[in-house]
Amino acid sequence: MGALLDENHSDLYRRFKKEGLRGEELNAKIEDNIDIEGIISDASRTWDGGFCIVGATGSGESFVFRDRWGIRPCFYYIDDEIVVAASERAAIQTAMNVKYSQVKILQPGEAITIHKDGKYNISCLVKPENPRPCSFERIYFSRGSDADIYQERKMLGRLLTPQILKACPDLDHTVFSFIPNTAEVAFYGMVEGLNDYLDMLKFKKIKELLNGSGNAAMEEEFEILNRTDLLEGETAEEQIKKVLAHKIRTEKLAIKDIKMRTFIAEGSTRNDMAAHVYDITYNSITPGVDSIAVIDDSIVRGTTLRQSIIKILSRLEPKEIVIISSSPQIRYPDCYGIDMSRMGEFIAFNAAVELLKERGMTDILSDVYRKCKAAENLPLESFSCTSAPDIAENYVKEVYAPFTDDEISDKIARLVTPEGLGCKVKVIFQSIDNLHRACPHNQGDWYFSGNYPTPGGTRTAIQAYINYFEGNPYKRGYSR
Repeated sequence: MGALLDENHSDLYRRFKKEGLRGEELNAKIEDNIDIEGIISDASRTWDGGFCIVGATGSGESFVFRDRWGIRPCFYYIDDEIVVAASERAAIQTAMNVKYSQVKILQPGEAITIHKDGKYNISCLVKPENPRPCSFERIYFSRGSDADIYQERKMLGRLLTPQILKACPDLDHTVFSFIPNTAEVAFYGMVEGLNDYLDMLKFKKIKELLNGSGNAAMEEEFEILNRTDLLEGETAEEQIKKVLAHKIRTEKLAIKDIKMRTFIAEGSTRNDMAAHVYDITYNSITPGVDSIAVIDDSIVRGTTLRQSIIKILSRLEPKEIVIISSSPQIRYPDCYGIDMSRMGEFIAFNAAVELLKERGMTDILSDVYRKCKAAENLPLESFSCTSAPDIAENYVKEVYAPFTDDEISDKIARLVTPEGLGCKVKVIFQSIDNLHRACPHNQGDWYFSGNYPTPGGTRTAIQAYINYFEGNPYKRGYSR
């Protein structure tokens, strides 16, 4: 952009000097005719990645420009006095005290250009290419005070209801909670979903009691309501009260020091932090009787689970610990602004590798390496985003292909279980289909599916696998 700006300036200088302009008059004429939109458009045509760029020139022009895939978010507010842009709508609403409807979304490939006289223009400078806004922004990174994100996170929790009921059949003896604090909104949605299910069972059971009917099928369905509590000789009113008394049990079981964020810490520092960042609420469950189910927004490395959360929760002596992730399994590196670029750090990848070793299928690891290595030095345009024939694709998908999601989840549960733990651990993950249902406008799911929106993303996944296989665990996938 700097080079093109210089070139544009030089062209204007020669043009207007030929017209006889000199000094301040020449400078003013050049500044009035700088083509900032053309410069942004020309410069960005070969860019690959997720970004929202803000800049200003010496002539007084300023701009905000969003990538043509819409990977990174950008919101803006404009009135008679200001133009403000930010990555989060809620930040603008709070800072400017404006309503939801007054904050707009800058579309993929669009730019706001503000001229030195205060006039502005919003235009599409680069044609959008299959926009895929980042879903991890909605799951974790953006603040949950945004109206849309709040509802989406609640829906992420609610959509887990069938899987939770399968993993936690005894609701009377299961206590639900959340960890860390960013998972609190998904927790509310999860509890709403479980309560809706329980309300449905209560309605059917009360209808049965009032009608004086019963059959084996209904009795089996209502086992979750602990029918042994309904004693013969009790009045219908007494029995209905007992049915209504069944509720989803919730407690704040774990407490996190909000000043410490293990996700963004490095190496051994993260491991040390993970061991001290959480504490528990003592005497909040019945030891040996109650199970614990805690929802997290994502499970990336599994380090915090294994070294801190599960160990601390086990001090409550639960019958079982169920970890629930409101996001799918993170299997592939990210290179568009969230630094998750080292393959060997993903607990899902390590689980798949362990399964391959256990089943004598390690030849797949070597085969994937051979394919990745052959593609390592291909030009960027050779990397596919659509698995087109004769083009390099994301071969890392082959590591996961032999296994179901449940098989990998079960292996993850074993990997995050500390040695000598006195109870069983289960791990549940969101499905990609339900992620898209909850976040319909943010379909970017490459870290879960391996389907990258740009060729550079696919190349990063291939490079990350090469780094892993060659024993370079600390080299990032986007570093060549």
